[in-house]
Amino acid sequence: MSAATATAKAPKATDATEVTEAPPAKGKKKLLIIIAVAVLALALVGGGAAWFLLKKKAVEADAEGDDPAATHVAEKKGKDKQDHATPVFVPLDPFTVNLADREAERYAQIGITLEIEDSKVGDKLKTYMPAIRNNILMALSDHTAADLMGREGKAALAERVKREVARALGIEVEEPLPAEAGAKPARKARKGEEELPVKAVHFSNFIIQ
Repeated sequence: MSAATATAKAPKATDATEVTEAPPAKGKKKLLIIIAVAVLALALVGGGAAWFLLKKKAVEADAEGDDPAATHVAEKKGKDKQDHATPVFVPLDPFTVNLADREAERYAQIGITLEIEDSKVGDKLKTYMPAIRNNILMALSDHTAADLMGREGKAALAERVKREVARALGIEVEEPLPAEAGAKPARKARKGEEELPVKAVHFSNFIIQ
């Protein structure tokens, strides 16, 4: 082999060297891009986690009552629940009584349930039950069949029962004025006066014969 031929082949070796060294540079560039993307992803994840933690703390602070408005609303709801406590119902044995009709013998069979505020009043009613039943029977016997037929008559009887129960417990109750033109309605309990223990009267049975 001549020197000229060796000299001519040398550049080719140089070209081959340059070609083989190029890929590592591209690989490093790609690696840097991957690292940059990973760092960016970690930053986004970390920022999202931090925002979530801050939001959670804010919600917990509101739940603990740090917000005065939220505290006021919670207190109001609690008070409303107390004001609207579940009532207690006291069913009475059915009443059978002769009515005040003069033209014919009429009688009524009436089932009554008393609605009161709490069980303490219920225990008191049980203690005074004989007096309560007596007062209700006397009140029923004052009515005629016509008095009790209509809805208004039954409503008036319910109010009468509430007053008679209170009297049996030793509470002084005034009779309302008759519902006539110009008559004043029954007054409400004044401040300091004892309220009626029975809040409502429910009829479970109402038969007139």
